[in-house]
Order: sequence, then structure tokens, then C-alpha cells
Amino acid sequence: MYTEEFKKNAVKLYKEGNKSYKTLADELGRRSSTQLKSLIKKLDNDESFEDLRGRTSSNIESNPLKGRTKTNFKSIEEERDYYKAQVEYLKKRYPNLHGKG
Repeated sequence: MYTEEFKKNAVKLYKEGNKSYKTLADELGRRSSTQLKSLIKKLDNDESFEDLRGRTSSNIESNPLKGRTKTNFKSIEEERDYYKAQVEYLKKRYPNLHGKG
């Protein structure tokens, strides 16, 4: 976990300089530039740096990254039919993705 000060400093260094994410991540002693990219994106979109990991279910409901609920199937056949229907829908919706149209 990074402090708010570290995050703001990293973003400032990136914005004021002409270094790549990788170079700056190396200088800051980070193994990956992925988090730095994320911080810059959040700053550009006026998003909070708040870390959402480990939240309770009441807080997760407002999280747009939650995804859909898991579907439970009564049999393998039911699951197969469900996925077949999804594939058929996508083929109709996006015909150019499977080489036709």
C-alpha cells in the first residue's frame, strides 16, 4: 500500500518530466509501472486514489467494478445451452467478429 504523499509525488514527477512509466517506476523503486499508469489515469479522470480492496459487501454494491452476479446452473447441459445462447447473440450483434458480413 502506498501513502497519499507517495502517489501524488509519483504523479507529479511523471507529469513534470519526460520519463516513461517504466523509467520512473524504476527510479521510485517499484517493480512494475502498472500502478503508476493507474495513478496517472485516475488523476486525469479526477478519480480518488482510494483503495477499494477488502471492502465489505455493503460498500461493494456501489462499486461499478463488481460485475454481474454468478449464474448457477442445475446441470452441465443447462450451462452449455446458456453459453451457446450467448455466443449466438454475440454473432448476431457483431457479425464482423467471426469473419462474416
